Amino acid sequence: MSRWSVRVDPPWSLPAWRDAARLALQRQVPPEQLDWLPGTEGGLLDAPPLQNAPAPACDSPGVAVPKGFVELAATCLCHRDAQRMSLLYRMLWRLSHGERGLLGNPTDPDLVRAMALAQAVRRDTHKMKAFVRFREVPGEQDAFIAWFEPEHHIVDRVAPFFERRFTGMRWAILTPYRSVRWDGQELAFGPGGKQADAPMEDAREELWRTYYANIFNPARLNTRMMQQEMPARYWKHLPEASLLPTLVRDAGDRVQEMHDRQAQAPQRRIPERTIPMRGPATVSGDALDGLREAAAGCRRCPLWEPATQTVFGEGPHDAKVMLVGEQPGDTEDLNGHPFVGPAGQLLNQALQELGIERSTLYLTNAVKHFRFERRGKKRIHSKPQITHINACRPWLLAEIEQVSPKVIVCLGASAARAVFGASFNLTRDRGRWHTLADGTRGFATVHPSWVLRQEPAKRDAGYQLFREDLRRLMEPPPP
Repeated sequence: MSRWSVRVDPPWSLPAWRDAARLALQRQVPPEQLDWLPGTEGGLLDAPPLQNAPAPACDSPGVAVPKGFVELAATCLCHRDAQRMSLLYRMLWRLSHGERGLLGNPTDPDLVRAMALAQAVRRDTHKMKAFVRFREVPGEQDAFIAWFEPEHHIVDRVAPFFERRFTGMRWAILTPYRSVRWDGQELAFGPGGKQADAPMEDAREELWRTYYANIFNPARLNTRMMQQEMPARYWKHLPEASLLPTLVRDAGDRVQEMHDRQAQAPQRRIPERTIPMRGPATVSGDALDGLREAAAGCRRCPLWEPATQTVFGEGPHDAKVMLVGEQPGDTEDLNGHPFVGPAGQLLNQALQELGIERSTLYLTNAVKHFRFERRGKKRIHSKPQITHINACRPWLLAEIEQVSPKVIVCLGASAARAVFGASFNLTRDRGRWHTLADGTRGFATVHPSWVLRQEPAKRDAGYQLFREDLRRLMEPPPP
């Protein structure tokens, strides 16, 4: 019986494993005759490579597998189990040789093992999201590094989460086997590092430890559950972990103190914010900076209460072109800057392809607070109402007055109606030049988030439409 070997690099890559598995199926190599090896370096005792296996007399038909198997394989490959690739190929062989219902049999040993590997990877993924702690790089502005030791090969799997969560800062995550870096534009992966390559601590950690000590509730202490959710192996990554022995030791005394304390009248869970409500009319000093400061205390509509912060416009105070969007998204709400999320990245791409420097534009939104609906832990964008647009309109008009742009580009229907009036119809008037009362010229196009919402087959056409509309900025407005 012939035996063959195949190497997968990197060993956690679904595309790399899938290409090798397809070749093995085409050569009709059974699972028991195939050795799956990680990396690219061969050994003296390796079986001949799979590429040398004889090809069948006729081409093997393609294999269609359930979507659930592809997702399961992508997760299992991140596990460190040396037999994971062999296990997945055995399952693939069975699916392609008559056992189409394999994934529906919860007692099958192969499926049980694969589900256990996937669950371990998902658990490790959750821990990495929860326990990575970034530390500021000394001497560099807005640059952070984190050290983490995952149990499995999950860096590539988790990196997009940190890209979305920390879009507005430059960061790197180092692990013993792999590193990832975000420069504000794209992710870059590299070899592993050492803990010494990351800062040991920064100035924020003492403040965080003080905060953690004050919110620690000794009455709800459950050490078994705490160690289950926050295993001791992760403690070295957490600044607050140094406080735990003392907090746990003193928990009993603190509970008794709480019990003996005299009862107090209930207070508001969320105290009133101290920032007074102001409007554009109260601004003094540098106009735009004053507007930004005043807008931080805006209470003109209810959107301020659930939002993290006001997201005001940014750009040169004398910009010739102003881009007006609908409202900040989740990423913008967390970072406090406009157009830094996925839609902002698509806008950056279009501007770069057209040779337009984003730094020359003033970017803002018709609505300054993020309106959303909660679905579990996620915050889903919700279209602002006309009352929200009208409440924020004085801020937008004040920005337009202070910047005094030559051209205003409205991204989406909400922005267009805020600038050109309620009768504006984006479908009818998109791409057409309009003149405001003060003589400022402008036009409207789709919002980049609309492009991202298109089906994959239509997304490229939507992007080309958006980019061609922006190309008008390279031409002088018609008289």
